[in-house]
Amino acid sequence: MDILKSFMNFMAGRPLRLRIVGLVFCEMLLGGQALADQTHSAAQLALWPTIPFVRGQDLCQYQDAYGRTRVQQSSDMARLLGDLIRAGAEPQQAPELLQTLDSLIDQGRQRATSGFGMDVLLEGSFKAALDRVYEQHHPQVRKVSFFNPTALNDLVRVLRSQQRQGSLEANQLRGLTGVAWGTYSFSPGCKGDVLVTLHLETQPGQTYNYQARGMPESVMGQIAYQVFSQFQKTHFPSQVTHLGKTLELLGAPGNVLGLTNSPRKAQYACECMQARLPTVGEYIYLSELGNWNGGVSSDKGLWALSQERVMAPEMPNPSMVRSIKEFQSPEIRYFCVRHVGEKTTTNQCTP
Repeated sequence: MDILKSFMNFMAGRPLRLRIVGLVFCEMLLGGQALADQTHSAAQLALWPTIPFVRGQDLCQYQDAYGRTRVQQSSDMARLLGDLIRAGAEPQQAPELLQTLDSLIDQGRQRATSGFGMDVLLEGSFKAALDRVYEQHHPQVRKVSFFNPTALNDLVRVLRSQQRQGSLEANQLRGLTGVAWGTYSFSPGCKGDVLVTLHLETQPGQTYNYQARGMPESVMGQIAYQVFSQFQKTHFPSQVTHLGKTLELLGAPGNVLGLTNSPRKAQYACECMQARLPTVGEYIYLSELGNWNGGVSSDKGLWALSQERVMAPEMPNPSMVRSIKEFQSPEIRYFCVRHVGEKTTTNQCTP
C-alpha cells in the first residue's frame, strides 16, 4: 500500500490522460476483490466519465499548403493579383491586399479553433449519441456505461466551478473497468468537419479503436453506434437460458456464423465441435432475443437443421421447415449450440 500511495502522489501532477492510465494501474495493484468484481462483470464496460481528446494535425491547413504543387499555387496567386488589378487596385497595392486577406482568414481560423471547447463537445456528443442508440434498441442489459466515482454533491460542486472530473482516490476505482480517450483533426476540404478517433482501453489490456468523419455536433453519433455494436452484439461463445436449461452458443468453426450449401456439412462441423445444430424452437427463441440481448437474428435467409432440412423463416406456408431438395445451390447459415453439461460422444464427427 505504501507503493500505491507513492505512485498516486507521483501521478498527481501529470497530464490528464497519464493520470487516468495511472489510476487504472493503481486499481490493478489493489488485486483481490477488485479482480473478482471485474471477472464477475467482464461482459460490461464501466468507463471513466471524462474523455480527453487530443488535437492532431490540422488536415485542412495541410491540404491547403500541400494539396497543390508550387506551380499551381503560383498560378492561383497570379490570377488573384490580376483580378485585384482589374477591379481597380493599384499594382503596387495588390500584393499587400492579398496578404491582408490571407491574414484575416488565418485570424478567423485561429478564433474558431482556440480554447478547449472541442473536447467537451465531442465528449458530450458521444455520451448523448450512445444513450440515444440504447434508447432505440432497448437491450435488456446495458454493457457500456460511464462510471460515476463521486457523490452527486461533489459532482455539482465540480460543475459549478466549470471543471471536469479529474483525480480520484484509489479506493474509489473498484467499479472502473476501462478508459476512453481520443484525437481529432480538422478534415481536408476545409468545410468544417472533423476526423475523430476514439480509443477504448479496458482493464484486462484490450484496446478498441473507432474512427469517423463528420461535423463536430454529429460525428460522434457514428462512433457511438460502432461502440454499441462492438460491445452489445452477441459474442461467441456465450450462454442463454432456454426452457430452464443453459444453452451455450458456440458459433461455427473459425467464424461467428457459418455459411455452407449443405445442412449435412453444417451438422458435421458442429459434431466436430462436440455440439449440434439448433432446433427450430431454439432458432426462433434466439431470434426473438435478437443480436443485442445474447441471441442471433434468424428471420431472413436459410438456416441449417438436422436430417437434411433447413428453416426458411420467409417461407412460413405451409411450414418454414423445408427439405434441402427444394433449393438449388442455396446459401445456408448456421451456428452450433449445446446444453451446458450435455454429454458428448467421441464417435461423432463423421461426414
